[in-house]
Amino acid sequence: MLFYLSGNSRAISYAGCVSQLFFYHFLGCTECFLYTVMAYDRFVAICYPLRYTIIMSHRVCAILAMGTSFFGCIRTTFLTTLTFQLPYCGPNEVDYYFCNIPGMLKLACADTSALEMVGFISVGLMPLSCFLLILTSYSCIVCSILQIQSTEGQRRAFSTCSAHLTAILLSFMPVVLIYLQPTPNPWLNATVRS
Repeated sequence: MLFYLSGNSRAISYAGCVSQLFFYHFLGCTECFLYTVMAYDRFVAICYPLRYTIIMSHRVCAILAMGTSFFGCIRTTFLTTLTFQLPYCGPNEVDYYFCNIPGMLKLACADTSALEMVGFISVGLMPLSCFLLILTSYSCIVCSILQIQSTEGQRRAFSTCSAHLTAILLSFMPVVLIYLQPTPNPWLNATVRS
């Protein structure tokens, strides 16, 4: 992708395309899981501050951190395997600046409706479920913050969540705009990804 963006080369090998698609989805999925784990961490820190070190022990943190990568890898391996099991024919030119599932499906010679449904469920449902868990955590956090008597305490509690909420919005909005639109719009996709 860097060679393409620098103008040096527009070609990518089949293995390069597979690895590019894999790492794009692996890192995106892991990031989504990490945001969910971070929301849980904020929930415990604000709603149960005295029990925080017991609930979020080093062991629990290690399990949560490794779990995000593990489940991200499993999900992405499944999607990548399904995508590249299809027979490809024609010009073999991806109509985009990197290999992604929608671009690869256009090149397939077989029926892609099953993979499109699996991709929509996987790419749509997984971030949606993470987003709902984050929303649940922050709903409990807001209720807990509103019970704090001092204005300074409320401000401090809200300030600990602001950076995380900003990162969540910047991460989830492109996913919603790109993958959950009824008819794909290449101009919107290129604008949002840039």
